[in-house]
Parts: sequence; C-alpha cells; structure tokens
Amino acid sequence: MTILRLENVGIVVEDLKATIAFFVELGFELEGEMRVEESWAARISGFDEISLDVAMMKTPDGHACLELMRFHTPAAVHTEPANAPANALGIRRILFSVQDIDGMVAGLRARGVELVGELTQIEDSWRFAYVRGPEGIIVALAEQIG
Repeated sequence: MTILRLENVGIVVEDLKATIAFFVELGFELEGEMRVEESWAARISGFDEISLDVAMMKTPDGHACLELMRFHTPAAVHTEPANAPANALGIRRILFSVQDIDGMVAGLRARGVELVGELTQIEDSWRFAYVRGPEGIIVALAEQIG
C-alpha cells in the first residue's frame, strides 16, 4: 500500500466568497463551484443528509487543490476560537512555496491581511511569514533564498 499523491485539502468556511478571493490573491485558480446534496456525500461524511457549496481551488503548479466548503445542512460547528494560535491542536496551517515573499506580503497587507508574527529569515536558506486569512486560516509562505 502506498499513497500516490495529495489530491486536496478540505477547509470548512462560513464566507465562501471571501475565502475564494483570498486564495485567488495568493495565485490559486478557481476550478469550479457546485452545490452538493447527494446521498453518497452524506454517507461518506457520516450524516443523514447534507447540503453544501463547494469551491475547488487549483494550486498554481496544478498538482493539488483546496476544497473550500460552506455547509448548509448540517450547519457548520465551531470547535475552537476563530483565530486560534499556531500551537492549537489540529491542522493549523497550510504552507506554500513562493517567489518574492516581500512583494506577496506587501500585496496581502495592502488588502488588509495581517501577519500572524514576523517575516523571518532562517540563516541563508529560507524566509517565512504566517498570514491569517478569512475564517482564521493560517497560511505559511516560504521563499527559498540560499
């Protein structure tokens, strides 16, 4: 048994449009949107019934997707503070390799996106920044420099 590849990461959100816009700003492509109300989706999710809007966001390299989901039935549940810190249990951040991290951070800040901490350099090899997007999603940006 072997995993072949990462297909997608699912993120449940309340404001689907704002989250789509955030990831488009990062360079993702909206591959498509649809409403899902099928019994198979309810069965694999462990629900009696299901209704949700889904947006598939293709990574800039075309190798994977983010699946953004806004649930109608059953309603989404809050399990932690909206702006949980980076050390909260569970999936906490998504990291993307970027070019021109300074330009990307400046562009995001101009649109109101805030840094979680500081833009930081690790020796002569990498520069990192954590930004917080809609729904409290932490996105790590990493630029290899050495």
